[in-house]
Amino acid sequence: MTVNRAWRLSAFGLEHLKLVDEAAPSPGPRELLVRVRATALNYKDRLIIEGTLVPGLSFPYTPASDAAGDVVAVGDAVTRFKIGDRVIGHMITDWIDGDAPAVLHTQTIGMSLRGVLSDYVLLREDASVAAPANLNAVEAATLPIAALTAWFALFEATRPRPAETILIQGTGGVSIFALQFAAATGLRAIVTSSSDEKLARASELGAWRTINYRKQPDWNSEARRLTDGRGVDHVLEMVGGENVRRSIDALGPDGRLSLIGLLGDVEFTLPIIPFMRNRLVVQGISVGHRRAFERMNAAIEKLKIKPVIDTIYPFADARKAFEHLARGAFGKIVIANDGK
Repeated sequence: MTVNRAWRLSAFGLEHLKLVDEAAPSPGPRELLVRVRATALNYKDRLIIEGTLVPGLSFPYTPASDAAGDVVAVGDAVTRFKIGDRVIGHMITDWIDGDAPAVLHTQTIGMSLRGVLSDYVLLREDASVAAPANLNAVEAATLPIAALTAWFALFEATRPRPAETILIQGTGGVSIFALQFAAATGLRAIVTSSSDEKLARASELGAWRTINYRKQPDWNSEARRLTDGRGVDHVLEMVGGENVRRSIDALGPDGRLSLIGLLGDVEFTLPIIPFMRNRLVVQGISVGHRRAFERMNAAIEKLKIKPVIDTIYPFADARKAFEHLARGAFGKIVIANDGK
């Protein structure tokens, strides 16, 4: 019997996350058995463990949605991958291309489906993608949610014009990937943060301008000043709540607001006139489909983009990784199954 180490949550609260040993699963006809090499954490993982995001969660529960590893066995009907291939799981397993399913998150890794924080996982072959050749497993594990969300907001949900101005809020996983994609494709990125140190690092990664919103709480007016009064073309909204009102004010004519994060309140109210006057578009972003994932991976190889990783934790220290997630990170937090 091949032993599978897995982190299992028995009740809400990080204190209920325990490491268990069990038998490794066997793949069905269209499934891949993947030896996980690394798992990346996302803010939604913290919300699930705390009981906020999925209050009706069934226990026991294995957390996390983002993993990269090696195919070690395949079902007898598998055609897209073979043993030895390096793969990444796609979170929303029933969204392959085109319009999203009528109801998202009914077939979602780490939410309605078992998570990936274990040594072995089963992945559907049609909900898996090849890892970019220029990334190792730790780097590749960061892509399924943070990178794909940023990519989808910037290049799939819309088609940016050359030299557009993108306002990116914060320096978490989605934000840093958005900054890297923007800088690599000639878009002008304005990054906001309350930390001058993080803003300096954002500048090193290619930010066009930065705003410390603690020193400049009227950051929407500062964004307009930086764009000679016109306003920005696209805001990646990571906070929610009343912050959305400032984001709308920062937008120029034909601007777009991508709703991504929920760090603040989950509700907001907005004046209607700016939408009509400036022809604004607001769109919710919920990761993206597998075809976009594949296009993104090709771009990552071509542009030689390397994910920004804050800290790598060994598998045995997964709970410390979640504690770090609660404190915030610059880029991504990754758990390496091999301890390095």
